[in-house]
Amino acid sequence: MPAPYNQITAMLAITRASFRSIFRSPSAVIFSFAFPLIFILVFGFLGGSGSGSIFKIAIEAGSDSTNALYDSLVANRSIRIVTYDTKSELESDLKKGRITGVVSIEKNTSQGAAPQYLFRLKSTTASSDKYPQFLVLVDGIINKVSNAVFEDRPQYARIDVRAGDIREVREYKTIDFILPGQLGFSLLSAGVFGVAFLFFNLRQTLVLKRFFATPINRGYIILGEGLSRVLFQMITSVTILGMGYLFFGFTLEHGIVTFLELLVLSFLGLMVFMGFGFIISGIAKTESTIPPLANIITLPQFLLAGTFFSIEAFPKWLQPVCRVLPLTHLNDAMRKVAFEGAHLQDCIKQIGIIILWGILAYVLAIKFFRWE
Repeated sequence: MPAPYNQITAMLAITRASFRSIFRSPSAVIFSFAFPLIFILVFGFLGGSGSGSIFKIAIEAGSDSTNALYDSLVANRSIRIVTYDTKSELESDLKKGRITGVVSIEKNTSQGAAPQYLFRLKSTTASSDKYPQFLVLVDGIINKVSNAVFEDRPQYARIDVRAGDIREVREYKTIDFILPGQLGFSLLSAGVFGVAFLFFNLRQTLVLKRFFATPINRGYIILGEGLSRVLFQMITSVTILGMGYLFFGFTLEHGIVTFLELLVLSFLGLMVFMGFGFIISGIAKTESTIPPLANIITLPQFLLAGTFFSIEAFPKWLQPVCRVLPLTHLNDAMRKVAFEGAHLQDCIKQIGIIILWGILAYVLAIKFFRWE
């Protein structure tokens, strides 16, 4: 009596064959390996966090805002005042050097009361390339205010430097921001483009139809092909993370634990993005329609999800759109885990939104996916 047909064995055979075919595809290797690594090399060699001509500052709670110096700071085009909903968000940006520091303006209550105001800046060594230039700018603003307010030119305010105002923090390197974004871009491209082209071609070349002539169940066909994509992309993730850590000092706060948690996030993101690929493979009528459809999903995320720079750089009206995108939350979670030392349970908000996108993607994928 013949042995029963083993669905798992058949699925693994499909996985092995599909896995080999992926490595033979130049486009798959280029989009998954080459492009992200090129960007990592470029930004890795740049190093540092850059200075720029715009100084972002926060105003300390209780600071005096009813004086000419405060008004001049607000009006200066080289200064941008940002606000935060929580203290933890402010502290995170301080540690990463995303803002120059926290400014406090207070009345001088010492005897003699000269000058009238004291200007104080609290910052971190993450902004060591910014705050000296910022203080030079502030000194010039104080001189202009003094000339405008007083005829006999007494000093209107003084920069008050105190011990402990500049805190020592771990360096937040360019690679710490860029690498998670490039890894997310690689996962997005592989999930959407890779799956869309794969299943469209399998359908067009009648490979799926030939599979139907075998005893393997349809679900195992999907699992076999999908598993090969997952294995390939996990190898990509390990390569990208490994090169970033070994050659450019990418921060893995808790070592191997952080590395494994980043792989879990990569797997989650890939599964969600593959759902979009299934949708496109089902609704595409010809192979030439796949790139435009895929770009509708990938291009906005590539540009708006914090891949190259923080979404805070966008206009305020656009930032809510950025915060809806699944890649934004994947990038945020990876950066929190890698640099800030957070764990997966600390990224419940980001993971929850990614899962919601995944549910939506697979509901639509079931509706639109076609076998023939």
